[in-house]
Amino acid sequence: MTGADAMVKCLELERVEYVFGYPGVAICPFYDSILKTEIRTVLVRTEQSAAHAANGYARISGRAGVAAVTSGPGATNVITGIATAFADSIPIVVITGQVDSQLLGSDVFQEADISGACESFVKYSYIVRNAEEIPRIMREAFYLANSGRKGPVLIDVPVDVQKAELKSFSYPREHRMRTYRPTVEGNMVQIKKVFHRLREAKRPILCVGGGIFLAGAAQKLRAFAKKQGLPVVSTMMGIGAMESSDPLYFGMVGNNGKSCGNRAMNEADMIIMAGARAADRSISQPDLITENKTFVHIDVDPAEIGKNAGPEIPLVGDLSSVFDKFLEQEGGEGYGDWLSLLSDYRREEEEREEERLQERLRLSDLPSPELLLRELSLKMREDGIYIADVGQNQLWSCGSYRMRGGRFLTSGGMGTMGYSIPASIGAKLAAPKRQVVSVIGDGGFQMCMMELATLRQYGIAVKILVLKNQTLGLVRQYQHFVLGDRYSMTELGSDPELSKLSEAYHLRYLSIRKNEEISEKLSDFLRGEDSALLECVIDPDEVVR
Repeated sequence: MTGADAMVKCLELERVEYVFGYPGVAICPFYDSILKTEIRTVLVRTEQSAAHAANGYARISGRAGVAAVTSGPGATNVITGIATAFADSIPIVVITGQVDSQLLGSDVFQEADISGACESFVKYSYIVRNAEEIPRIMREAFYLANSGRKGPVLIDVPVDVQKAELKSFSYPREHRMRTYRPTVEGNMVQIKKVFHRLREAKRPILCVGGGIFLAGAAQKLRAFAKKQGLPVVSTMMGIGAMESSDPLYFGMVGNNGKSCGNRAMNEADMIIMAGARAADRSISQPDLITENKTFVHIDVDPAEIGKNAGPEIPLVGDLSSVFDKFLEQEGGEGYGDWLSLLSDYRREEEEREEERLQERLRLSDLPSPELLLRELSLKMREDGIYIADVGQNQLWSCGSYRMRGGRFLTSGGMGTMGYSIPASIGAKLAAPKRQVVSVIGDGGFQMCMMELATLRQYGIAVKILVLKNQTLGLVRQYQHFVLGDRYSMTELGSDPELSKLSEAYHLRYLSIRKNEEISEKLSDFLRGEDSALLECVIDPDEVVR
């Protein structure tokens, strides 16, 4: 057995279904060995997409996604995808080929210190020096990626190590890592403190982030909120933890969140933050959430607790385990007056939003992004997977998406344009029977449109909605409001012609150019099991409200 054979055998033992990647000489032994297995390989068109596809696969399957690329530019190209996964705590294992170990440090062809380059973007990284170490390293990598605070792990394997023969192969059943022991069980003393404060509180709020999905605890969250009669808000990464129609859910918080959700956070006398960082995008002034409030912060990563805001009650643990213990506690008497006030805030906001939408529809016949994306989410299958890219389309999606029983994915922490389409590839392969829709602006689309070839080659059915305003909309919006309409480097022009591009990639093409076309065209777009591209032309002056 060679080192490459051992690597592939480890993937089999980890029940890996797909490897997303791009080959080169330094990773060829690995890809040659994979031919002997049932593991399917997916050739993306640029290495960054390999990590994004692994990201989408991991978020829907709950298992670590795998990407494998070659050395040099192959490895450096994948860094953005690694950083994206790291920022959102997504478990992926990235394997990079490397030049011959005896040549390391000699600046030979396609040598790059990828381990050093990724140091701040990985949970851990390995440089394999001895083929005999491969089973242990692979076992540790998958454990590290998908335990504790999840995240990307890098394994850099010189080509001579891939070719070397092992004396024996033994895959460790257990992982013994003396310096890595994540806390899973929440401390009961701290849990009792939480409930003591909760019983005293008059206006508590539960704020959830993406950690709720990483822990597989969304259903437990809903059960706990219902049992306690506790209002819930979410960060961007927590969208979908509660169904939009749930009377206990008051929307996304943050700079682009719902006003009722932000008012709930401001007026609460107790905030329980679960699986979320108290970071700037969701909490613009972290000190305010600790002022005259009981702040409880629950996270599996102790390093996150107190980083941006100091909690009165820190609680370290896996959210699934913590909510199990929460559900064992007695239910309270509820918070009727508080919920009634928040419901009034929500109703007032919904009325304002509807008035603003109707006024917008009267003033312009060009498609309204809010109306378009609301209708899209309502017309999607209930368990559909909605993947938003980054920019105005992301913020419109956050405000307009109606969650029923599906998932909402996006790049939150890093805000990586070009994420949506490759992530859709991974998500669809993880759940082939579920409908997957990628929503993306024309700027982000041009960063990943080469992956239309990947969709076509592997018969992956993804619906792609492109919001086309011929500009980098969110940057242009900033230049409008902050820089007094001094526009610089934001005009994209009208190319490419998406109808011709769709034809080139054998995609069904549709377009929306008027509000009155939205309902019928969306129904046509979503029908069937094929890939389709829907172009929606919107006003470049349209801004996120």
